[in-house]
Amino acid sequence: MTDDKTEKTAYHIPVLLEKSVEGLNIRPDGTYVDVTFGGGGHSRRILSLLGDKGRLFGFDQDEDALQNSPADKRFTFVRSNFRFLKNFMRYYGIEHVDGILADLGVSSHHFDDKDRGFSFRFEGKLDMRMNRGSSLTAADVVNSYKQEDLTRLFNVYGELKNANRLAAAITKARNNNPIETINDLLECVKDFFRKDKEKKEMAKLFQAIRMEVNHETDALREMLLSAVDILKPGGRLSVITYHSIEDRMVKNLIKCGNIEGTLEKDFYGHVQKPLHAVNNKVIIPDEKEIEINPRSRSAKLRIAEKD
Repeated sequence: MTDDKTEKTAYHIPVLLEKSVEGLNIRPDGTYVDVTFGGGGHSRRILSLLGDKGRLFGFDQDEDALQNSPADKRFTFVRSNFRFLKNFMRYYGIEHVDGILADLGVSSHHFDDKDRGFSFRFEGKLDMRMNRGSSLTAADVVNSYKQEDLTRLFNVYGELKNANRLAAAITKARNNNPIETINDLLECVKDFFRKDKEKKEMAKLFQAIRMEVNHETDALREMLLSAVDILKPGGRLSVITYHSIEDRMVKNLIKCGNIEGTLEKDFYGHVQKPLHAVNNKVIIPDEKEIEINPRSRSAKLRIAEKD
């Protein structure tokens, strides 16, 4: 269990905390990576199970996360996108690790910071960058992408049925004035959402733009493939997803050995895959956790072990 100090210092309530960390099958002297450090909730739980010789690396591309780093000699904060997992492990002289944990949800800190532009609850600039040093912003996406590209984003990343109409409304509005703020965006799409589903659909729209701004699927693909390479035999991969695309990528990797989900067999007909599922059935939060943390409602946990 986490202590009171942990809950106060974390700027994000960790989802599926016990089950995701338990899935790593922690060895006290092992080396582990939390590729989505955020508020540090999962990392602190891992550290509580490590001995003096254990090591933990925490990745986060957001400079705000650094303030949550525990003062622990066993912990190393890596300010980087997790797509560079393998590169940084090599930099720190780590060839293989015993376990990798990823919580792919956006931190509540980001949603609650009106200056970051992640939430439609606040007025502010359209930003949505996880790494504020990146060049592409949400405003760039809605103002410069072609209508067909916006349609694709809203359809694939947002799973919005009226993706084409939304894209058309945005391209029409920006011809008159640039869409620079959250209110600018809301104004040009508000008539396309039913009142009873407005918040849910708006969240999907913002999700789609955010995923594009941060190249989230590309980064996840690179991280997952790197994870397979650096895990030791018997090492564990514990991944919490919130979107069907992310979950499918993780599921395909575990089941088929690749992100695309194509079965590759050897001469004898054996499927070539480096991982096997630890939990055959996806793990989801119980009602108690959902009540405490509503954002966990869509969370799915998959755990795999390196063969």
